[in-house]
Amino acid sequence: MTYKGDKARIRSNTSTLVNESALIIANLIMFQKIANVLSIISFIMVASMSGGAYFGYKYLTSENFKSRVMKEIMGSVSGMMPKVLDQGLPDVTGPSVPTNLLPKF
Repeated sequence: MTYKGDKARIRSNTSTLVNESALIIANLIMFQKIANVLSIISFIMVASMSGGAYFGYKYLTSENFKSRVMKEIMGSVSGMMPKVLDQGLPDVTGPSVPTNLLPKF
């Protein structure tokens, strides 16, 4: 910076340095704002996932859920049982272990 009379003259390289510094500071401020927003979004996502997992676990281990599942299963199985029992059980059964395969002593 040089003075001639009452007017100060700023060299061009000094004004460029001031402009670059202002740009760097503005970029850092903008980055900080973006980082703050992303951290808030991240916190909201983690909190909602944790809450959802907690309430899901509580619901799955509740007696209401167990009784609902048992009613659903028993309704499906009871409709199939007479048909399965009629077709699947033999009239006559044989020995539990075939005797002709055992070695003779």
